[in-house]
Amino acid sequence: MEDFEEKEPVQEENEILVITEDIRSYIYDTAKWAKFLSVIGFVFCVLIVICAFFVPAVISSMTAMGGQSPVTQIAPAVLTVTYLLIGLLYFYPSLMLFKYATAAQKAVLFLDQSSLGIAMSKMKSFFKFWGVFTIVIISFYVIGILFAVVAGIGVS
Repeated sequence: MEDFEEKEPVQEENEILVITEDIRSYIYDTAKWAKFLSVIGFVFCVLIVICAFFVPAVISSMTAMGGQSPVTQIAPAVLTVTYLLIGLLYFYPSLMLFKYATAAQKAVLFLDQSSLGIAMSKMKSFFKFWGVFTIVIISFYVIGILFAVVAGIGVS
């Protein structure tokens, strides 16, 4: 069975990777933008969580005003949990991006090889998360389209 724990790469003596000043500059600039995007991601996570707790109030006010929308038929607790899950789902990639940025900046500023390894590991986790998430979303789209086609054939 596969071992899913991340392991530190073993470096052999004859393996050398040269990082020039240009590459260091690119990594440092990338880390600054990654930190900016991760902070924006954290802010949006907080906003989503705050919205999750205001959804029941908004739905009850919509119902009190006499509006009969499909949204008012959905239980407010379901929407709250959905928003909380979306906030949690968005938190993980923001955290990985922040950890990448912090480690990459440390690696470039202090010429720290282990920090560069950690940074690359966090970047790998970030892209792996979004890759798997994209596959899941595409799968849902395919299933939805197939369901719509089968339902359309069944109706006619």
